[in-house]
Amino acid sequence: MKLNLPLALVGVLALSSCASIVSKSKYPIAISSVPVGANITITDRKGQEVFTGVAPAAVTLKSGTAYFSKAIYQVKFSKPGFDDKMMTLEADLNGWYFGNILFGGVIGLLIVDPLSGAMYRIAEKDMQGVLAPSAQGFNPADKTNLRIMSLEEVPTSLRDKMIPVQ
Repeated sequence: MKLNLPLALVGVLALSSCASIVSKSKYPIAISSVPVGANITITDRKGQEVFTGVAPAAVTLKSGTAYFSKAIYQVKFSKPGFDDKMMTLEADLNGWYFGNILFGGVIGLLIVDPLSGAMYRIAEKDMQGVLAPSAQGFNPADKTNLRIMSLEEVPTSLRDKMIPVQ
């Protein structure tokens, strides 16, 4: 049997999808916190928990959630004595997706890449949550603990009692 090279090439190009081949649909993210050891909870756009752990951590997240739907994650950092911090991690359109116009064809453009999530990418390779010390439980009369705070962290009711240091 003789192979028809031009026909085989057209078939491969018609059934392939550019972003799925060149790129991926899951991305590793390094997550850290200041201070180290914060609890991490990651939820998807439906509010379902997809990861829970302690910083620093490495997680792998999907870039797409459904047909033509990019992933959006809420990352919550929490640690006793500190205010919780919420951050958003959002996938964006993968430039390789447009390679389907030239190479992947209609199947890659409308079916494979949108369904696999490869039409999106998560550009962030790392994320750091910086937690602010909690003002709750702060007692200015307590002389046993030294606590260094930025001006933004000082309760407004105590700011007028502050004395500038020269």
